[in-house]
Amino acid sequence: MKRVRDDGYAIDDDRARLDLPRVHRWIGEEGYWARGIPFELFKRSVDGARPFGIYAPDGTQVGFARVISDGATFGYIGDVFVDPAHRGKALSKFLMAAIMEHPELQGFRRWMLVTADAHGLYKQFGFEALTNPERVMERRHPDPYGLGGKGA
Repeated sequence: MKRVRDDGYAIDDDRARLDLPRVHRWIGEEGYWARGIPFELFKRSVDGARPFGIYAPDGTQVGFARVISDGATFGYIGDVFVDPAHRGKALSKFLMAAIMEHPELQGFRRWMLVTADAHGLYKQFGFEALTNPERVMERRHPDPYGLGGKGA
C-alpha cells in the first residue's frame, strides 16, 4: 500500500524501505515511551507488526508508525513519530488516515493506542477516552531497559 500526496510526501507499508537505524534513533532517543530501547529489541518489535513509513519527496524517511494486530478483531497503534524538521505539514494526519483506511486493517472491533500529548490528533480519527477504564488492566515494567527509571 502506497499513498502519495501532491507535495510528494508518501506513506508506504513496504518494510524494505524502512530506515530502521534512523527510526530507532527517533524512538530510542527522542520518544518518551521507549527511550533507551536496544536496537535488536526495537527491530523485533517492528518485525512483529505492520510498519508504516512516511517519506519526503527525495525518498528520505521522515516518519514512522506500526500497527500490532491479530489481523481480524484488534489493532494497536504504536511508535508514531514525525521528524521534527517535517512537523507542521499534517503528516501525522496523512499517516493516521493511511493506517485507518488500510484494506487489511478493516472491521476491527477495537483499536487502541497510548499517548501523552497527541489526543487532539487521535480524536479526529474516532479515538476517545476508555469507555470502561475499570475493565482495562496493565502490567508495566518501570525500567525495562535498565536506565534507572529514565526510560519507558
